[in-house]
Amino acid sequence: MENLTPRLKVVTENDVTVVELTDRKILDEMSIAQIGEALSAIVAEADGIRLVLDFISVVHMSSSALSMLITLNKRVRQSGGRLVLCNISPPIHEAFTITRLNEVFEIRVGRDEAAAEAAS
Repeated sequence: MENLTPRLKVVTENDVTVVELTDRKILDEMSIAQIGEALSAIVAEADGIRLVLDFISVVHMSSSALSMLITLNKRVRQSGGRLVLCNISPPIHEAFTITRLNEVFEIRVGRDEAAAEAAS
């Protein structure tokens, strides 16, 4: 399965759904809502989804975007799935650390490592 939306690039590799966030900045409520809706639809498609969110292009995120990720993580876990984040830039990783979200989310350095973790 491969899908290209304006804000997400979705590829399924070995039963792991990899979603690359394509926006450099995830700041405004409209963008966050669109991304959240698209991710929710992906999670709703399969119970027990193995999901990797790749932040390779993202350099800035708002606190509202973090809130959307928390909601996504809850949905994934409730469906018996697993969510792993990767390629998070140092400033965004610092926000995760300050808010202690690095203790809530599984975060790996690269996509391959994240996909292997999600599959396990």
